[in-house]
Amino acid sequence: MLVKIYPQNPNPRAIRQVVDTLERGGIVVYPTDTLYGLGCAMDQWQAAESVAKIKGEGEGGKDFFSFIHADLSQLSLYCKPIPTAVFKLMKRCLPGPFTFILEANNQVPKLFKSKKKTVGLRVPDNHIVREIVRELGRPLLNTSLPPDDEDPEYIRDPEWIHERYANQIDLVVDGGEGGLEPSTVVDCTAGEPIVIRQGRGILAY
Repeated sequence: MLVKIYPQNPNPRAIRQVVDTLERGGIVVYPTDTLYGLGCAMDQWQAAESVAKIKGEGEGGKDFFSFIHADLSQLSLYCKPIPTAVFKLMKRCLPGPFTFILEANNQVPKLFKSKKKTVGLRVPDNHIVREIVRELGRPLLNTSLPPDDEDPEYIRDPEWIHERYANQIDLVVDGGEGGLEPSTVVDCTAGEPIVIRQGRGILAY
């Protein structure tokens, strides 16, 4: 299923359609402020396993999951207390094209923790996906679509994405042309924040 949603004024009925799909354990592709994302509701474990298979073990499988939140108020739900300096940095950068790596707390199921017991957290600067998360009432378990060296542009076009994954996913949100740069990943688990992957976001210390 392909659902068109305009980022400037997301249609509440269309947002509800996406959320209904997620609540039924569906797998959804949606726009972010970087690449199109692939994910499911965080409490749908079977869907999460399917997302990991689509992503592919060669791309890291579940190790590449992050949580998409609607705003900063949700960030403390799944990580240990955030140092004041780190929170101020995140407040300056979010919403935006960043993934912040933080220490996971006991609210994060073992299935979604990395081997280092960390969790990646995102608040994209995209109204569509944030409205989906608000309506859902809990984070999206998120990863980016797997790249294709022979056809790198496919991940920008929701119609091409829908055509390619029609038998593996339940719904694609068409929010317009996507990007080709991933988020900038910032590791905040060892004191001073460290950029471990430079993407679209430029860190403002």
